[in-house]
Amino acid sequence: MRTGPRVRAPELVAGDWFNSAEPLTLAGLRGRFVLLDFWTFCCGNCLHVLDELRPFERRYAEVLTVVGVHSPKFPHEADPAALAAAVERHEVHHPVVNDPRLATWQQYAVRAWPTLVLIDPEGYVVAQAAGEGQVEALGALVDTLAPEHEARGTLRRGDDPYRPPAPVPGTLRFPADAVLLPAQRTGRDRDSLLVADAGHHQLVELELDGTTELRRIGTGERGAPFAEPNGLALLPAGLTDYDVLVADTAQHVLRGVRLADGALIATLDLPALLADELTVTGPIPLALSPWDVVWWPAADRAVVAAAGVHLLLAVDPVAGTAEVLAGTTVEGLRDGAALDTWLAQPSGLAVAGERVWFVDAESSALRHLDTDGVVRTVVGEGLFDFGHVDGPAASARFQHPLGVTVLPDGSPAVLDTYNGAVRRYDPATDAVTTLARDLAEPSAALLVGDTLVVVESAGHRLTATPLGDEVVTGAAQRTERPATAVAAGEVELAVLFRVPPGRKLDDRYGPSVRVAVTASPPELLVDGAGESTDLRRRLRLAPGAGVLHVTAQAASCDDAPDADHPACYLARQDWGLPVTVGDDGTGRLDLTLLG
Repeated sequence: MRTGPRVRAPELVAGDWFNSAEPLTLAGLRGRFVLLDFWTFCCGNCLHVLDELRPFERRYAEVLTVVGVHSPKFPHEADPAALAAAVERHEVHHPVVNDPRLATWQQYAVRAWPTLVLIDPEGYVVAQAAGEGQVEALGALVDTLAPEHEARGTLRRGDDPYRPPAPVPGTLRFPADAVLLPAQRTGRDRDSLLVADAGHHQLVELELDGTTELRRIGTGERGAPFAEPNGLALLPAGLTDYDVLVADTAQHVLRGVRLADGALIATLDLPALLADELTVTGPIPLALSPWDVVWWPAADRAVVAAAGVHLLLAVDPVAGTAEVLAGTTVEGLRDGAALDTWLAQPSGLAVAGERVWFVDAESSALRHLDTDGVVRTVVGEGLFDFGHVDGPAASARFQHPLGVTVLPDGSPAVLDTYNGAVRRYDPATDAVTTLARDLAEPSAALLVGDTLVVVESAGHRLTATPLGDEVVTGAAQRTERPATAVAAGEVELAVLFRVPPGRKLDDRYGPSVRVAVTASPPELLVDGAGESTDLRRRLRLAPGAGVLHVTAQAASCDDAPDADHPACYLARQDWGLPVTVGDDGTGRLDLTLLG
């Protein structure tokens, strides 16, 4: 991993800093290893890497500083206040700099969220890795290089610049979802609300006023038992010995909670239940990130939005089984037969008879799955198209919606999170209107009588919201990421992956490497689409512009001949690469998975 010329790491571009007493520079951090984490808080894969970094940061605290370089996809994410809230919500325990114009991103030639760049104590780039599952490999490199720098006197220990913000008290902290609890299910004399209090890692039962606390479920410590619970579903009475399914997002499981005493009765380990269906790597699970869960009476199953792998799942809580309901794990927007579609971080769910409505956060889309097994999109254009536009559905736009609920007339109301709005799609007119504005990252809503109660996640509250149509004339926008100019005709695509020191590729359960290539629009890719086990392939592209979608994963295990059960790892990344195809473009595309 150290072959070739040494490359000096470009200095960090100035920006707003969080979790640090002062702005940091690579020059000021000289003598320590520095790991740059290029991320954005809308990105589920980035949140998975934050989880991977927690033990890594503790292990190497003496010699390494992690710096988050926040490279926003959506305008809302560029707002320093929104980023400060995300840093708190996701418990980021290292300094973060905001890079709203992607200046540092471009200096490091980053092509995807998330990307990690390791810099040695002398200020040289020694490794770059895109996607999940790379942190252990970078740790092995630190283990190799640290003694060398210590011997040369170039390693400086201690002086971690992380400074945590002061805790903010409150009944709720980043609430994510809420359900109405009928009195007969709790044994109380009146109905109540159950809230997924993601920031406190708890469930909270409240009076219908949305503020009076009745009880808490969970210790409040991350992982004991909840870690960022985001979704709740009240199951039919008597179906199981528990009443509520909880989407425990950061731990990738569903929890079954009994309302009578708040006891945790069951845990459905989604990665384990879907291991045979979702991986080609044997026992290495994928980070599913269940974001929401609803009960679908028409299918007699719970539906789970697995945001981390771009799937909808069907779960039978009685049998304790799960299966893929829609999606292929490819991130994108493509309709059709459910198991052939592309989803993009499906988040909020709502049921209306034979139909499950859902929002795809990364494509800012409203979609539905019917009992006929077909996924259809009613609002949304692609991974980089968004805005706040009312009117005909074909031209309407959302910005990273995280929730949806069904109104009394059967129309879906979309929690348009990054626009701070509640929007309504009317199936009868095929049009979108705005019902409410100026909300703080609304993520879910429910009807209590005739009142819509909105979960304002960044406002840390539940808000009763009057419903009144308002037409918004806005502008459709596209994410401003530099497009790569590629040659018309034949282009060589290379996914760069080097097996980390002390490991070998693992093919015990099938091919250790998988690369899938598609494009939006499909006609952009004349030849070379599909899935293979080769890291290199020839593509033929048509003149024009679009997005090249590349998904790569590589499985490796510790190379210990005497070990019966070596530790194994899965590196995985999705690239949505904007390209322009013409005569002056490059004939080679290099995408670094680990190099």
